[in-house]
Amino acid sequence: MKLFSFCAVLMIQLCIIPLCAQEKVPFDLAASQTMKRIYQFFGNSDNRLLLEKYPFDENFKADYLNNNEQAAQQKKYAYLWPFSGSFSAVNALMELPKQKKEYQKILDKKVLIGLHVYRDEKRLPVGYASYLNTAAASDRFYDDNIWLGIDFTDSYLYTKKDVYLTKAKEIWTFVKSGEDSLLGGGIYWCEQKKESKNTCSNAPASVFALKLFEATKDSVYFLEGKRLYHWTKENLEDPTDRLYWDNMRLNGHLDKAKYSYNSGQMLQAAALLYRLTKEKHYLIHAQKIAEACYSYFFQDVTGQDFKLLKNSNLWFHAVMMRGFISLYEQDQNPKYINVFAKNLNYAWRYMRDEKGLFYADWTLKNRKEKKDLLDQCAFVEMYARLAKLNY
Repeated sequence: MKLFSFCAVLMIQLCIIPLCAQEKVPFDLAASQTMKRIYQFFGNSDNRLLLEKYPFDENFKADYLNNNEQAAQQKKYAYLWPFSGSFSAVNALMELPKQKKEYQKILDKKVLIGLHVYRDEKRLPVGYASYLNTAAASDRFYDDNIWLGIDFTDSYLYTKKDVYLTKAKEIWTFVKSGEDSLLGGGIYWCEQKKESKNTCSNAPASVFALKLFEATKDSVYFLEGKRLYHWTKENLEDPTDRLYWDNMRLNGHLDKAKYSYNSGQMLQAAALLYRLTKEKHYLIHAQKIAEACYSYFFQDVTGQDFKLLKNSNLWFHAVMMRGFISLYEQDQNPKYINVFAKNLNYAWRYMRDEKGLFYADWTLKNRKEKKDLLDQCAFVEMYARLAKLNY
């Protein structure tokens, strides 16, 4: 009866929120309620895997794989990258003190059991493939594995459970296998297509290594994190605005596309390096990246007293927010965190459907019925991280 009463009150609170235009959204409740929606609509009773899209789309093609043959195959479950978003989301919820016990259980009994089905032990070093190990062999992406490594390390840092650190170290071995001396170093994007070295596989590798250093106190990880940070800065930074290009091909050609998670991970790496070294130039670099991200990935919108996030991959924005939080932890400047909080209040009120799932369009003009798992996980992560900051 007590559980029922609590759930009833929770539902009432969450339903009332959108009607109170001036009332602040309780971000911890927003995060936990959205996580429940994910398991309700994307989950199933047979296993711990998740759908990539809800409702299920038989015609879906994962164009982000850069592999037409694999993308054209009908996939019953999510690819590794979207599934990994649930790891980050549950991790962020687990770091809320009142919810640690509940979400560590979900991590161990749902997320990690599902994740194990992507683990590829047939190819060495062991890594996680882009699709289930029960299906035909699929490509292995270094960045996908790095996101997992960061999550395992975060899990360890918060719980001190050794099994998480063991998994993180194993992933680091796989990630290191993706580096050679071409272009002066740097980690490739895809194990099966060693054609480019990307910001998304080097900036987060720096973050991953620096977190491993915090977890182990082994200076090898610190040196690796510092080296990868400088390699990325020297090869992929746009000197005109301090943002980061997407990748450099082995022939030296630069793909100058700019995505929020790329610059956001360099922002986080710089902030972590400042925290670990207290060398001021890292803080200055982080602050410059932060202002560049604010100028480029947010926009002024008529009728709003804050800059709204531009339409892009929502998870990219969630990863960018990690960098802003790391900077805030060092300089205590709330400017950017305040803007994220206003964006997330706005999203809760205006960007959800009747099921409580989020649309992806910040302009509110393109409300698609189909929802992406990764988008929903991104919102959980962002709400939970702001809740941890007591926003």
